[in-house]
Amino acid sequence: MTVSVVGIGLIGGSLMIDLRKRGFADRIIGVDTNLQHRNIAKLCGLVDETDKLENAVDKSDLIILSTPVDTNCIMLPRILDRIAGTSKVITDMGSTKGSIARASENHRGRGRFVALHPMAGTEFSGPLAAIGKLFDYKTAIICDPELSDIDALSLVERMLEILNMKKVYMNSSDHDVHVAYVSHISHITSFSLALSVLDKEREEANILALAGGGFESTVRLAKSSGETWAPIFLENSKFILEVMDTYIEKMNLFKKLISERDKEGLKALMEEANKIRKILN
Repeated sequence: MTVSVVGIGLIGGSLMIDLRKRGFADRIIGVDTNLQHRNIAKLCGLVDETDKLENAVDKSDLIILSTPVDTNCIMLPRILDRIAGTSKVITDMGSTKGSIARASENHRGRGRFVALHPMAGTEFSGPLAAIGKLFDYKTAIICDPELSDIDALSLVERMLEILNMKKVYMNSSDHDVHVAYVSHISHITSFSLALSVLDKEREEANILALAGGGFESTVRLAKSSGETWAPIFLENSKFILEVMDTYIEKMNLFKKLISERDKEGLKALMEEANKIRKILN
């Protein structure tokens, strides 16, 4: 099988490593507008070749979109136009699904597309951040599976099995609500904390000297790429604004209890929050 990966970054590069090592792909073609990314992918052996998008699509059995979500939405209809009437399959790695669902819903080639979101990643970006086994035992969300052709869905499911991923199925709208609460707000919180600390502590030495494990784990996501996350925040703005309102409400509640020196109220609030352990364990 020949696989094209469009976007040679953390996700795309990590896919390349495991799909080759585990025998799913016989040949991998990389597509990226960044010349440095293409060169690194060649030097590191992530790809067999790099090419322009149109040529890569024509050569491939499976096309994987791993670019920022707004770019995925622009490319998808063009690629569906190009593969119409063939057995080629296209899937995406995007963290939002509502917009890409709308971009493809009325297309005659919609069946060849499988909307996918692997819940995996790190705070690093670019092809040098690619690592093997990134997807092992993580969850992959397949959205609107009933809109995909049976053979297209089967191929993507087989890829997920090769990657040792757990499969979950849901519709695009539900997906975007859920990830706003469990993923997107975490990144916004981390970015906000980093900005707050940087604004208060002008000297980097002070931050490093005082930073403990709690701060490091909370602010880790603030290292994430703005090129990746700005489009995600905008594409999923409806649900992100909803969860931000809830988050601000809880922050204000903490603020009120602290200002009132309400020890019992704070303890009760934190004990309520401790119930998250039952979900995460």
